[in-house]
Amino acid sequence: MKAVVKVKKGEGNIEVKDVEEPEVGPDEVKIEVKAAGICGTDIHIYHDEFMVNPPVILGHEFCGVVKEVGKNVTEFKVGERVTSETAARVCGKCMFCRTGNYNLCPERLGLGYGVNGAFTRFCVVRKQIVHHLPDNVDFISGALCEPLSCAVHGVIEKTGVEAGEVVVVIGPGPLGLLSSQISKVEGGFVVVMGLSIDGERLSLAKKLGADVVVDIEKENPEEIIKDLTMGYGADIVLECSGSPSGANLGLKLIRKKGKFTQMGLFGRPIEIDFEQIAYKELKVTGFFSHNWTSWEKALKLLEQGKVQTKPLVTEKLPITEWKKGFDKKEKGEGIKTILYPVK
Repeated sequence: MKAVVKVKKGEGNIEVKDVEEPEVGPDEVKIEVKAAGICGTDIHIYHDEFMVNPPVILGHEFCGVVKEVGKNVTEFKVGERVTSETAARVCGKCMFCRTGNYNLCPERLGLGYGVNGAFTRFCVVRKQIVHHLPDNVDFISGALCEPLSCAVHGVIEKTGVEAGEVVVVIGPGPLGLLSSQISKVEGGFVVVMGLSIDGERLSLAKKLGADVVVDIEKENPEEIIKDLTMGYGADIVLECSGSPSGANLGLKLIRKKGKFTQMGLFGRPIEIDFEQIAYKELKVTGFFSHNWTSWEKALKLLEQGKVQTKPLVTEKLPITEWKKGFDKKEKGEGIKTILYPVK
């Protein structure tokens, strides 16, 4: 079968290779991949800005159909529609694993960078991280369960949005658009901010329920937030752009004693005005990945139609055209590209 493989560390070094179909272990599920999303992390891997264990098949946002199950697997049957978390391997013994926070396990290896992922036809994962896909959720929508689960973890489980709070979402990429929708579900007044190049994304944010969208290159974001909050500033900032300028803008926009959550990844060390955190007595939160509860909440939001993922998908390509999808991601063209396997 063909697969998109990071063959060795360093800039680039990604190729389409013919690889053997994986065998399923006694506690594993083999999934026939139907759709897999290109993520910003994949771009970081391309540029050697993220930990990777080559040679490894990329791809960690996906869903599909159960092809085969191991002898100890009773929870899933061949033919069922499923999706999967990314924590492919964890120790199961550390304080994080024992408290359900296995996303923070020091021995964690993730799909698509630590072990073989989903930019191929078949993917094998441990049964503990597989979830049934609701009947009313199609494969294109289901492929975005992973970023939706990340947004759920960051917005609901780590930040907490209360009804009426002004929530600023910086960066209208997939994570920002999903975080915006979740913040609305939680009762927030949502302001999504982006650049002029993000015009299509800002328009979609508005269609998906954002109360206000701001092009920060044409409008004054500080004045807009002051007008909306009687001069106090935003209650919550969700920094989803993964850019130093976005993080520093967020610190300017947030009110004293506000909540700031860094959701986007920078891919490198950055400079930030840390004194703003002290002077404003801010509650600053990080988040990483997701866990079981994040996924169950995300799937319920999709099943109930409270959050939409399909409108984010702007292109579908065979895995052999992965470079085209990566290039568009880097240029900010479209929003989310889905790859599908070829035989």
